Amino acid sequence: MAKPASSRCNLKCRYCYYLDKPKNEEMDDVTLEAFIRQQIDAQPGKDVQFAWQGGEPTLCGIDFFRRVVTLQKRYADGKRIHNAFQTNGIMITDEWCRFFHDNDWLVGISLDGPADLHDTWRVNRSGKPTHFKVMEAIARLVAHRVDFNLLTVVNRQNSQHAERVYRYLRRQGTPFIQFIPLMELDKNGEPSAESVTADAWGEFLTTVFDVWVREDVGRTYVQLFDSTLGAWSGYPSQMCAQSETCGHAFALEANGDVYQCDHFVYPQHWLGNIHHTTLAEINRSPAAIAFGENKKSSLSQVCQECHMRQLCNGDCPKHRTADGVSALCEGYQRFFTYTAPYMKVMRDLIKQHRSPVELMVMLQP
Repeated sequence: MAKPASSRCNLKCRYCYYLDKPKNEEMDDVTLEAFIRQQIDAQPGKDVQFAWQGGEPTLCGIDFFRRVVTLQKRYADGKRIHNAFQTNGIMITDEWCRFFHDNDWLVGISLDGPADLHDTWRVNRSGKPTHFKVMEAIARLVAHRVDFNLLTVVNRQNSQHAERVYRYLRRQGTPFIQFIPLMELDKNGEPSAESVTADAWGEFLTTVFDVWVREDVGRTYVQLFDSTLGAWSGYPSQMCAQSETCGHAFALEANGDVYQCDHFVYPQHWLGNIHHTTLAEINRSPAAIAFGENKKSSLSQVCQECHMRQLCNGDCPKHRTADGVSALCEGYQRFFTYTAPYMKVMRDLIKQHRSPVELMVMLQP
């Protein structure tokens, strides 16, 4: 996950864990070229993924990303290059949209629900609301036929409006939705005031699932629901939080520093700098391997004995409290238990080479 603008951003979101990070400079051309060359070289297959995030990556300007495309073509060596770009949408113009469309980039837009819910948390540096700007960006992406998904941070407030938030999101011109729980633990290991509670997280997920399973199977794709169905079908989780191990999804800062993960950009998780150590070498380093395996090896006894382990795997280590159990455990337990009968039916339909959409017909009154 490359952060070419580092932690610089044009918003001041109430829950941003990057607010206390130093504002590094924009990635220079030497670092950019080194990153692109090393990222492509490090991939063993024919497909190479680039993920651009921040901070806010549009602050680098569109010419920066035109250079990205040029360098990717120079070093592709026959490999297929894929780009994903996560943005708050505030600076998305028609020119940006033409660039995304012409280069086949996938765009992620952060939207936390209708205006009253979004604007409580996502404001610009002057404290003014941003929802209308995000909606303008979405309208432009739709008009220019840019593939995009929506990323919603589920916090203490919007978690209380699950059905309203979901129905609002699915009207925005994309069938792809991601829900990310806001869970920040303080120095005492207690969730912050802004964090979603475990009960609210479970209620939010089950409420949205109730609507989805009756109205939107095969029409709207909610990442956690798809990943859970995949797990029921015997596939690894699509989401790192529910994977058995983690690691190797590094965060790259603008100066070339590499950290274990976007959520672990701290000195103790620094792995090196691409000007001195290549990404391939960093990926093979004992520190990177140990970090990934630690999620599994440090799993609490409670989690090891849990019948939902294969679906959850203890959640993201960042969410684990002093007892080693996720602060969201009860919420995930509720979601996985509630959805199990539906997931089993969809799994069996797929095994029979039938569509899981048939479940919606079965659930009709």
